[in-house]
Amino acid sequence: MLKIQELRELIKLVNDSNIDEFSFESEGSKIKMKKNKETAVQTVVEKVQAVQPVASVVTEVAAPQAQPSQPQAKPAEPVAAAPTVDENLHKIVSPMVGTFYSSPSPDADLYVQKGDKVKEDSVVCIVEAMKLFNEIEAEVNGEIVEILVENGQLVEYGQPLFLVKA
Repeated sequence: MLKIQELRELIKLVNDSNIDEFSFESEGSKIKMKKNKETAVQTVVEKVQAVQPVASVVTEVAAPQAQPSQPQAKPAEPVAAAPTVDENLHKIVSPMVGTFYSSPSPDADLYVQKGDKVKEDSVVCIVEAMKLFNEIEAEVNGEIVEILVENGQLVEYGQPLFLVKA
């Protein structure tokens, strides 16, 4: 029989993977997991030379249906062009998946705001993952040019959080 921690790890692994169904049998125990995804739409934006407009590709993936039918294309929403980013700016990225918080508590002052000077060891935000609050440091000396995420927003591993002019 699986322990609860092992079961949680299995659920997390299946959720983070790109498989839709998972079955496991061991010593008379049987586990079956299925992701609840009916339709997923993925938008990919390709960066091209500055002279050409930004191209977008829209892919639609539909869940299998009982009756064969032709897929109906949905009109793609316009994709806004990403603002041009100065190559000299340092990106402070999230070291983990979690929830971004810009202050230590809801009634406290923000760690940093646009235009603030930071040092390498300055705490710029908190990323909460599994009830653990992880302080994120600036990693460079410089000035906060832009805050790329909102307070309370879910962030991914490697997602840029701040732009810093070193």
